Amino acid sequence: MSRLVVLAGPTAVGKGTVVRALKKARPEIWVSVSATTRAPRPGEVDGEDYFFVTPEEFDRMIDDRELLEWATVHGTHRYGTPRRPVEERLADDVPCVLEIDLQGARQVRASMPEALFVFLQPPSWDELVRRLVGRGTETEEERERRLRTAREELASASEFDEELVNDDLDTAVAGLAALVDAAR
Repeated sequence: MSRLVVLAGPTAVGKGTVVRALKKARPEIWVSVSATTRAPRPGEVDGEDYFFVTPEEFDRMIDDRELLEWATVHGTHRYGTPRRPVEERLADDVPCVLEIDLQGARQVRASMPEALFVFLQPPSWDELVRRLVGRGTETEEERERRLRTAREELASASEFDEELVNDDLDTAVAGLAALVDAAR
């Protein structure tokens, strides 16, 4: 059976960009789609980028134990990983990657300690700030909240089995692909 690979890192480090490039380069690797209570960003597609759900639907998913992990991120919106698709892919020996936040990674470690936990680092703090500001998708207040959270998340890197630095997309994708292969 394939070993689950959990990718986490601070806001704006490029987790989504790395994972999208990984999916394109290695379509046999399955990447879970998280549920979230936040509104879609421009260009995001329901069921492809995230499952966009109401707070009430998210509550139901928690109550029915449909989520492998979930968390309130940046003090505002909730995100979670639907459990069944992950368990089905792992049972079918499909290589699986979860792209989640630190809180979620900690929950998965508690329930699936055999998973491989990978922390995606920015090349520098200044670059992380530049990426977050460059997205242009958050208010100033939201950016400040995310940067406070990012400092805490960066301090937790030692909790992970492996670290990758996202200073070059191709290199980061190749590194993640190699870790997924090793987890098989």
